[in-house]
Amino acid sequence: MDKRSNASRQKRSAKSGGAVKRVILGLGLVILVMVTGIGCGFLTASMNTKPDLANDILPPASSQIYDINGNEIANVHAAENRRPVKIAQVPQQLQDAFVAVEDNRFYEHSGVDPRGIMRALYTNIRGHGVAEGGSTITQQLAKNAYLTQERTLTRKIQEVFLALQLERQYTKKEILEMYLNQIYFGQGAYGVQAAAQTYFGKDVEDLNLNECAMLAGIPKSPNYYSPANNLQAAQERKSVVLNQMEKYGYINHSTAEKTKKEELRLVKPAKKSDTNVASYFIDYVTQKLIDKYGADAVYKEGLKIYTTLDMDMQKAAEETVSKLPTYKTDGNGLAQPQMALVAIDPHNGYVKAMVGGRGNDQFNRATMAVRQPGSAFKPFVFIAALENKFTPNTVINDSPIDINGWRPQNDSGHFNGKVTMREVATHSINVPTVKIAQKLGIDKPIYYAQEMGISTFVLEGPHNDRQLATALGGMTKGVTPLEITSAYGTFANKGVHVDPVVIVKVLDRNGKVLEQNEPKQRSVVSENSAAELTDMLENVIKKGTGRRANIGRPAAGKTGTTSNYNDAWFVGYTPDLVAGVWVGNDDNTPTRGIMGGLLPAEIWQSFMKKATAQTPAKNFDGSRSSHYDGVGELEDDKKQEVKKTSDKKKDDKKKDDKKSADGKNIKSAGAVPGADDDDGRQDSNPAVPPVAAPEPGGVGKGRN
Repeated sequence: MDKRSNASRQKRSAKSGGAVKRVILGLGLVILVMVTGIGCGFLTASMNTKPDLANDILPPASSQIYDINGNEIANVHAAENRRPVKIAQVPQQLQDAFVAVEDNRFYEHSGVDPRGIMRALYTNIRGHGVAEGGSTITQQLAKNAYLTQERTLTRKIQEVFLALQLERQYTKKEILEMYLNQIYFGQGAYGVQAAAQTYFGKDVEDLNLNECAMLAGIPKSPNYYSPANNLQAAQERKSVVLNQMEKYGYINHSTAEKTKKEELRLVKPAKKSDTNVASYFIDYVTQKLIDKYGADAVYKEGLKIYTTLDMDMQKAAEETVSKLPTYKTDGNGLAQPQMALVAIDPHNGYVKAMVGGRGNDQFNRATMAVRQPGSAFKPFVFIAALENKFTPNTVINDSPIDINGWRPQNDSGHFNGKVTMREVATHSINVPTVKIAQKLGIDKPIYYAQEMGISTFVLEGPHNDRQLATALGGMTKGVTPLEITSAYGTFANKGVHVDPVVIVKVLDRNGKVLEQNEPKQRSVVSENSAAELTDMLENVIKKGTGRRANIGRPAAGKTGTTSNYNDAWFVGYTPDLVAGVWVGNDDNTPTRGIMGGLLPAEIWQSFMKKATAQTPAKNFDGSRSSHYDGVGELEDDKKQEVKKTSDKKKDDKKKDDKKSADGKNIKSAGAVPGADDDDGRQDSNPAVPPVAAPEPGGVGKGRN
């Protein structure tokens, strides 16, 4: 009996401790690799000891960027802005900020921190990804100053050895000084002195805590966290740095909270002197590589970077910028409104063309501008419906509705009675779209949009996207042109989403392949649903709100215009190319009545005609099957239907409904006097309160 009891306890113990054993095994393997690597490093050291590592740097070589046809489009080299300073000139708060956020045990370890590596490994195992790194400041210095960015065990061993050698030859303050003068801060600035001048117009010794925390946050991703490129992201990263400083006792809580709220006085970034073709795309590629391999790898190690860009399409895209009017010039000297255009091959995700603005700044609106999509979001509601037994011919009653005090309206101010979902898409009618989302639960459209690559949803907190206003594009943050264009590519690719790709492969100076990208794809919706949605969106161009986008060949798309005309969109596709166009003011103020069915549709048409000129026209070939058990008509929720007070009005409404059902009285929800191409703008009523909705098997809280 005792034996059986002991065996049972041992079995339960083994089961509960399985996860712990796996973590311990992983940590043991890492330690074994470290010990082996360090041993090899010391063996190498005995044969190749260098007396002065501070002067031992690889000779620089320019990197080349090529288009999809192998033609060189850019030569990237180090036009360095570096001004070395002594550690005594660096404010203690800036030193503390870097130690807190990059290597909190810097003053305790000997160049390599086993405890930090174990902590990072444990965090990454729990998170099923690389969420935290274990490299010390000394290792980062060794890697950036003396080694290539090749991600191999050999290079990691060399990094460990060099870090240990640096610690033997130099003091902690000397290592920190070399590190602070070495790292890249974006905008061509190397080292803390150049960064202080670039962003704040002052010497590093004059920086305050607010500015120190901002600078310490930039090197993690110099493009994304540069306040000149993305001030909001830079502010969020500054808060992370201040939290770390508080955590490790460098500042107290009240100081951290006070500094988080302080504004930054940034100097205006220097205007780009060269206006080469594809400048936004080249910057985007360059910064992605800097984020992955470091600035020195890109500017000094002679990489050969093969991209997806099609120069003929790129030139066609850049020519469309001339169609923009100039209504004003902002405080930075930039003409407004601005625009973005992205074109992608939906079958492999290759970005064929990218315009991030009017070519005179470094803010790439195609990848960084997060803007409200308006009615351009509606296809995600429609595809969710098609995946849940709706058909293009499902009938919805376009009639008044009251949802907890929110009464969405059509842009025309009219209701159309019973309309099909195809007509709702064609004329971008708001109220039936809300009713569809209400029936499905808003989580379902969000789920499909996430699966198609949109990563900007806010799903928690008092202000989030799990509300019915999202069905009309009223999101908490919005979307980027790159992500929504890529998402529409799913419809063109028969329900299979392919992540966007800009870099095909990267070679080092010796011709060794550092990376070679393969398309990452996943099936999101059925081929049948994708084909039915495409058929609906073809009508948008043929006879709906997107008529000005007609290119004389099979194409599908959707307009989008937000309330007050802050954002205007047209996103559309042919069987082999998807493109998205956004127009708006950088400061999110209203444009002068620019609507998605007007200027963006015209820009899209102009680009697509040139981009597809050399390819034969063809029809969409997705298969469609009949829904014998599909939803024939969506029944109204009587509790939320707005009641009429007059019997006469009820009778009139019934007559109107009958006319609408007969197809004789369908009104475009976007039609306004003198503007037939309006597109059912997102209404300007207050956002609907959060509505409980069933989760469709996994809205990802932290997806992408």
